[in-house]
Amino acid sequence: MMLLSVFFVMSGLFLLFRSAEYFVGSSASLARYLGMSPLLIGMIIIGFGTSLPEMLVSVQSVLGGNTGIALGNAYGSNIANIGLIIGLTAVISPITVHSGILKRELPFLAIITFLTVYFIRDLIVNRSEALILLVIFFITLGWTIIQGKKKSSDSLYADMEQEFPIVTQNIRQTILQIFLSLLVLILSSRMLVRGAVEIAQKLGVSDLFIGLTIVAVGTSLPEMASSIMAVRKGEHDLALGNILGSNLFNTLAVVGLAGIIHPMYADRNVLYRDMPVMGLLTLMLFIMSYGFGKPGRINRFEGIILITSYLAYILYLFHTL
Repeated sequence: MMLLSVFFVMSGLFLLFRSAEYFVGSSASLARYLGMSPLLIGMIIIGFGTSLPEMLVSVQSVLGGNTGIALGNAYGSNIANIGLIIGLTAVISPITVHSGILKRELPFLAIITFLTVYFIRDLIVNRSEALILLVIFFITLGWTIIQGKKKSSDSLYADMEQEFPIVTQNIRQTILQIFLSLLVLILSSRMLVRGAVEIAQKLGVSDLFIGLTIVAVGTSLPEMASSIMAVRKGEHDLALGNILGSNLFNTLAVVGLAGIIHPMYADRNVLYRDMPVMGLLTLMLFIMSYGFGKPGRINRFEGIILITSYLAYILYLFHTL
């Protein structure tokens, strides 16, 4: 019954968003309580933690044999993060990029994006390629930890200090919140995947299409909330850093883990339609943000360009159904 499938998708998205919010917030509180630096919390827990819904949904999809949802979710979320979320955030308030750390991440994200295009040229992400992605992810994680332990004058560090003050919250309550929110995350991801697969079957569309649209935007809601809240507080570097961390996590860890569990066969449209869009948006973000010798700045007009590009892509998806 279609109504039940829609209920599963809507309920799954809502619970994913709320549980991810609680999980990230509680994890950040626990990390701060244990003495982790604000920069490390922001770069790992916030940047990567907001992508936990993408990981769980992709893993659930691969386990169920729906690799289209897994790939569509990961790459569609990257496209939504840049086109929709960065675009919308810049329209609300232009994003000025001072952080040297982020300027080192921008070209790295571009390189990783084009590496994935190379991997998927044969329309499959096999286990050896997935393993390479995971190895790169853990190397990146190690570099992030080293950077996060340094006392830095970088503007991103200042944003993190403001965002994550030392907390005195009951530690047992915090740990309980982490476990309960993780449990809800897992259950809601299963609901979302089940509903999405049933809708795709009943509408006669591919699971890739559902993954690129409903699932991708839904699992990107935590990133949207984090970036908009950050820019409204004037924490511009945090707003961009959240998206960079998320896209790196999606490209390396989400696709890598899903590919290790089961090799993922890709539709030709992934290579010839979706990957070029993801690559182009990543290149646009690099050019807009890098600054080339001065602080980078994504202004409102550029934000509108990003949103328009995303909407044009979504319209093209519907046109080619």
